[in-house]
Amino acid sequence: MHRLEIDLVSKTYRGGIQAVCEVALDLRPGIIGLLGPNGAGKSTLMGIVATVARPTSGTVRWNGVDAVRAPRALRRVLGYLPQDAGLYPHLDAYEFLDYIAALKEIDGRSARRQIGELLDALDLGPVAKRALGTLSGGNRQRVAIAQALLGDPQLLVVDEPTVGLDPEQRVRFRDLLARFAHDRIVLLSTHVVSDVEFTADRIVVIAAGRVVADGTPREVIGPHPSLEAAYLAEVGRAA
Repeated sequence: MHRLEIDLVSKTYRGGIQAVCEVALDLRPGIIGLLGPNGAGKSTLMGIVATVARPTSGTVRWNGVDAVRAPRALRRVLGYLPQDAGLYPHLDAYEFLDYIAALKEIDGRSARRQIGELLDALDLGPVAKRALGTLSGGNRQRVAIAQALLGDPQLLVVDEPTVGLDPEQRVRFRDLLARFAHDRIVLLSTHVVSDVEFTADRIVVIAAGRVVADGTPREVIGPHPSLEAAYLAEVGRAA
C-alpha cells in the first residue's frame, strides 16, 4: 500500500511571509480533500508535495523515500494539476495530450488508448481537434485534468480542479476521481465544500498555513464540527 508522509513541512518566503507552518500528514490510498479559503497555503503545500517547490523545513516521503532530496521516485508516479496548467494554445486537445504522454514516456499504443478513454470520460470528444486557445475555460480545465490522469499515476495532486466547470461537469469529475482513487492517493485542494463533502475519504482543513481540522467528512463538516472547521466550511459554501 502506497504511503505519502508530509513531515512537519513549513515554507517561508522572503520578507518572513509564512505560507505553510509545520504541516504533518500521513496519507494512504483514497481521496484526501485539502479544504480552506483562498490564501490558506493550499497551493504552496501542493507544490511542495509535487516536488516543484522546496520546503523551508521538513520533508515529504513517498513510500519511505525522501522526495525533497531524491524526487525521482515520486515524480515517476505523479499526476499533477496546478492552478495554472500551462496549456499550449496552438495545439489541439489530442495533440497536447499526445505530447504530455510522450513526456511521461508512455508507449504509443497505450497513449492512444488512454487519451481516447480520457477524452470520452471528460466529454471532450467533440472538441478534441480544436486548438486549445479557442476552447472555453471549462473545456481547457478538463483537458488539464486529462493530462494529470495520463499514465495511471499512483499519486494524483490536483489544485482547485473544478474551477471553470459547470455543476454537471463537477459531478462527472468527482465520480471519475472516486473510480480512480481505489488504490491510489488523490490529494485535492479546494475552497468549495461540495467538491469533497461526498467523495473524500478524509478532509484536512487548512487556514493560515496550519492544519486546523482533520478527519472524515462527517467529523469535519458533519453535524458537530469543530468551530474552526465550521467557519471554513461556511466560507467554502459561500464561494
